[in-house]
Amino acid sequence: MSWSQQDARHFVDHEHAFRLGALPTEQPHPVTRRLSQTLQRDVTAGLRLLAQVDRDIPPAARRVFAGAAFASLVGQLERAMRQGRRIFFTGCGATGRLAILVESAWRRFWQRARKAGLDIPGIGEIPERVVSVMAGGDFALIRSVEGFEDYQSFGRHQLAQAGVSEGDVVVAVTEGGETSFVIGTAWEGLDRGASVFFVFNNPADTLAGLVERSRQVIEHPRITKLDLHSGPMAVAGSTRMQATTVELLVLAAAMEGALAKLLADQPGDLPARLGLARRSGEDYASQFEGLLDQLGGAEALEAMAGLVKLEEHIYRSKGLVTYFAQEYLLDILTDTTERSPTFALPPFRPGGDEISPLPWAFVKNLRLPTPQALEDLLGHRPRGLDWGAEVYRRLEAPRRIVDAPPDISNARILAFGIGDEDDPSRRSKSPNAAVALLAGRAAADPELARRFRRASAAFDSRAVLAIGASPPADLQEGVRLHVPCNWPDSPLDLWAHLAVKLVLNTLSTATMGRMKRLDGNWMIHVQPGNKKLIDRSCRLICTLAGVDYAQACQELFAVKARLEREPDAFGDAPAPAAIAMRRLRGHHHRRSGPPG
Repeated sequence: MSWSQQDARHFVDHEHAFRLGALPTEQPHPVTRRLSQTLQRDVTAGLRLLAQVDRDIPPAARRVFAGAAFASLVGQLERAMRQGRRIFFTGCGATGRLAILVESAWRRFWQRARKAGLDIPGIGEIPERVVSVMAGGDFALIRSVEGFEDYQSFGRHQLAQAGVSEGDVVVAVTEGGETSFVIGTAWEGLDRGASVFFVFNNPADTLAGLVERSRQVIEHPRITKLDLHSGPMAVAGSTRMQATTVELLVLAAAMEGALAKLLADQPGDLPARLGLARRSGEDYASQFEGLLDQLGGAEALEAMAGLVKLEEHIYRSKGLVTYFAQEYLLDILTDTTERSPTFALPPFRPGGDEISPLPWAFVKNLRLPTPQALEDLLGHRPRGLDWGAEVYRRLEAPRRIVDAPPDISNARILAFGIGDEDDPSRRSKSPNAAVALLAGRAAADPELARRFRRASAAFDSRAVLAIGASPPADLQEGVRLHVPCNWPDSPLDLWAHLAVKLVLNTLSTATMGRMKRLDGNWMIHVQPGNKKLIDRSCRLICTLAGVDYAQACQELFAVKARLEREPDAFGDAPAPAAIAMRRLRGHHHRRSGPPG
């Protein structure tokens, strides 16, 4: 028996804790069953299918807003704010990037508040009281860190290093509800005397019945649970979409509700200028439905379809797309980073690396060099991890990590040139395109328009996507795309972040569907970088190739082993699940023969 066969047999026989096919977040959605085929035929029709699944979110949000757990969260957040305690948002992958976004939005609010004249005791310390803890540190915002999510010990250690203590609040966020890293942060927060909230997107009873580590958290009387389940994702298992969207809506609403109570007695029109109007849960759900209505309008869909076709043309011609932004660079960075593990695209490449393939899409700041651009989008200096072999050994990490600890330090983060420095590599392949993504009031900012004209001058083509206000009138050259929508002011700029997220998730998914990175609504090019993704890969192979789980697993591990020995064995876009699925389909066809 080969090593790959032994590994496959071990996974089938012993990794039952990661067999997650019964969870709704891992199942295919009936509405998008033929998503890839629809996108191939009609881009706009495919976009409508994706938008239809977002309609599953408001009923789930209303249920949560009306529940005691949400009221408790708002109350504990307000208490922590008043008492000078800290609030930790923890997550992994998409939820880790969500945690970073919430912290960044909090810090930006206090910047605006000071400029508006808010003066309360301790205002200089308040921005430091919300802390994001992402598996793999801030490095994972830019490039996925494989394997971190599989270990509770990693989550415990990372939260302990962040300084959680008695009286703090820990909001542990996991889309599926089974991520070991996030569960580890919940236990660490509890052990240190914090108020712990566990946020997840599958029915609690289903999750507790299937996953023992989740059951222990769900049934613990001192951990408050927020069950945000809204059903399957538009793309099976792609929790960066609806699951993370409803989490952003609910958690930001809780933070804004606590802020509105904290600052309710401010004089004059200051609360209104800061967007601090008291809103009910129903207000948030209704506003979200209104946003969906606007994004589903004919003009909005036409604009999104236009950018899908532009990106598809560039990528099919082996070219590159570079996004330029300022205010919402973090949101664009999140979506662009997540394309790599989801669709087997080359990840971001650090400066000085002339060997790795260039990422199809990249992001650049329009105003600041990289160190300042990172600090601007995060709201603080980057928090990399400098764990050595001894730390990983103590945390009982696997041998491959102990022997070769990942370099996810601050110095490594700064190597990714997302600032306004010129990067000739983004024009080293033709065709290449510069795309300005402008949102909200920034969409009409003439200064950003001027900077984009200068930054994009040497690119083959240019495009502007404006979400909210129309793009500046003097940006006439190139493709102009406008997604018309409006939203009220809010402390954390929630509606703008939601609008940008919904548009980008839809765009990137549709583009990859056009590029045949989807089969139906399965992401066949997902990279199996952890145990959950190995299981998901096996299940999609089962479904699409018509084989049993053991055979799918054996073929997946055989392909992975071959790729480790011969990276170019299957062409320049090695996606183990897609390769295994096609090989098994071909084998099945040869055995069955042509239809009679």
